[in-house]
Amino acid sequence: MGGAADYSPDHALKFHTAHRRVEIPPPETFLESLGHTAKEILFPDDPLRRLRNQPPRRKAVLGLQYVFPILEWGPKYKLDLFKSDVIAGITIASLAIPQGISYAKLAYLPPVLGLYSSFVPPLIYAVMGSSRDVAVGTVAVGSLLMGTMLNPMVDHIQQPEIYLHLAFTATLFAGIFEAALGIFRLGFIVDFLSQAAIVGFMGGAATVVCLQQLKGFLGLDTFTHATDVVAVMRSVFGQTHHWRWQSAVLGLVFLLYLLAARYYSKKSPKLFWVSAMAPLTSVILGSLFAFLTHAETHGVQVIGQLKKGINPISITNFIFDSRYLSGTIKTGIVTGMIALAEGIAVGRSFAMFKNYNIDGNKEMFAFGMMNIVGASTSCYLTAGPFSRSAVNFNAGCKTAVSNIVMAFAVMITLLFLTPLFHYTPLVVLSSIIVSAMIGLFDYEAAIRLWHVDKFDFLVCITAYIGVVFSDIQLGLLLAVGLSVLRILLFVARPRTMSMGNIPDSKIYRSVHQYRNVNTLHGILILEIDSPIYFVNSNYLRERISRWIDDEEDKLKSTNNPQLQYVVLNMTGVGNIDTSGITMLKEVKKVMERRGLKVAVANPNGEVMKKMKRSNLLEEIGQEWVFVSVGEAVGACNYLLHSYKASVGSVESHMLV
Repeated sequence: MGGAADYSPDHALKFHTAHRRVEIPPPETFLESLGHTAKEILFPDDPLRRLRNQPPRRKAVLGLQYVFPILEWGPKYKLDLFKSDVIAGITIASLAIPQGISYAKLAYLPPVLGLYSSFVPPLIYAVMGSSRDVAVGTVAVGSLLMGTMLNPMVDHIQQPEIYLHLAFTATLFAGIFEAALGIFRLGFIVDFLSQAAIVGFMGGAATVVCLQQLKGFLGLDTFTHATDVVAVMRSVFGQTHHWRWQSAVLGLVFLLYLLAARYYSKKSPKLFWVSAMAPLTSVILGSLFAFLTHAETHGVQVIGQLKKGINPISITNFIFDSRYLSGTIKTGIVTGMIALAEGIAVGRSFAMFKNYNIDGNKEMFAFGMMNIVGASTSCYLTAGPFSRSAVNFNAGCKTAVSNIVMAFAVMITLLFLTPLFHYTPLVVLSSIIVSAMIGLFDYEAAIRLWHVDKFDFLVCITAYIGVVFSDIQLGLLLAVGLSVLRILLFVARPRTMSMGNIPDSKIYRSVHQYRNVNTLHGILILEIDSPIYFVNSNYLRERISRWIDDEEDKLKSTNNPQLQYVVLNMTGVGNIDTSGITMLKEVKKVMERRGLKVAVANPNGEVMKKMKRSNLLEEIGQEWVFVSVGEAVGACNYLLHSYKASVGSVESHMLV
């Protein structure tokens, strides 16, 4: 395996002057490099771009418009837009009122808090949010999470007042967490919840929510606080003598009505209002039925009295007692992250349909502020639920004014109409919740995951099983854990591949992907498709060594010329650390001991800078660093053929 690697009369000089030199970027100071890196991590969208070259007064105006988008679009608002927003606002209010009352039940909170949470937070979002389509309100999964995480600390039945105040405190921490992510531009943290994890988690949470509604459907007075399917089934079938058929029949009737309304709305998009109005219609019809038939005396439970009036101030009700503090902070962070993941995903989806952009970090700040203000005004966790936002979109909303209209409709309800909900059967609220949860079972996405990526499907199913058979927190932890594990696997075990030349071209591609490529005897081209860090440097050293062993074995078995050159294509190496540099130095030494020469193709600027600083560039030789794989192969080929010609000439002289 010696020979070509050692052969260098004037050939190295010739191809050194022939090929194009790989440039090293101009040097940067440490502060310049740090600033550039921080900008790329925290400000990829460059939010301060529009402030450049502006006078101070204009900068102040643009800054206020950035924090309060209503100052930008508000002065341009027209009456035609208002008509559309009024229709959309009234439509989503008809959905928000019954949903708000229903979801408050999931969090073990007084039903009126669901209405409070549909009054103040939408007003805050209308001023600070950047989405035109997100409709703000309580969310089922967030409500369930809050209930299951707070109830073990304080029983909502035995200590309802302390439980209520803890809910406000957890909402405050959720708001602080969300606002902090937006202020410090840390929105990428939410991205650790992959789509596969969210699909599985949401499906599992929807299953848990539906199982919890068996209490309302069967008219049970007591029910387990556990969320896993085994505990729920044990609670249900352990109380068969307490089942009330009246509640079950009434619940099934309204559930069928809600599902039928959803079906016809999907079948004909123009009838979206049928599905939107169905929950409120169910509440009205259910209340009339209960009132006229005195259903309460026949085992059908009703809401009872709802407090009249708008939100009372709750800023003095926060509890920072050390006994509960860690639990409320944990609840706030977990529920806040779930609310953000859903709200931002919903906002981006509808923005794509209408061809405008929303700022994820600005949305986080808006969600955070509306939860901070909401917690101070007797509201609990709010976000941008998909069902309500979809109705808002289909109703033709034009701006966030639809949220303002909805808030005023809820305010009128709080001031004058709450007594009308006294006779609303709880089983009707359970039907509304179940019908809403069915939309969270995205089985089509799960099937797509199976066909496209089996590991993503595994993440999805694991999250679902964890939520349904254990508890929501474990399911969420499994979902995030598997998503992070996949990231670590991508980084720790990067792809490497052998490359060959596509016939009649100067293009080099993977021999695994392109079966008709030409491989060059004596030259092994390897592509590294990842940054090289401490976590993968040892793996890459071993993998490169294995590629060389496999190539040499293949050449021996086919009686082809021995391996002489290894070209490392570093196009995909975005960065490299000191462990990676050390690994390349070791690989070079090992290759030299085996009589091989290493060439490097297309390293980027950051890699070149670190290779120069570490003297690796000098050890490899600038002449062995090439702009492209084609030039590297051309130089190696030239030396290989020159070496053969030289050997042939020497042999002929010996024969003579």
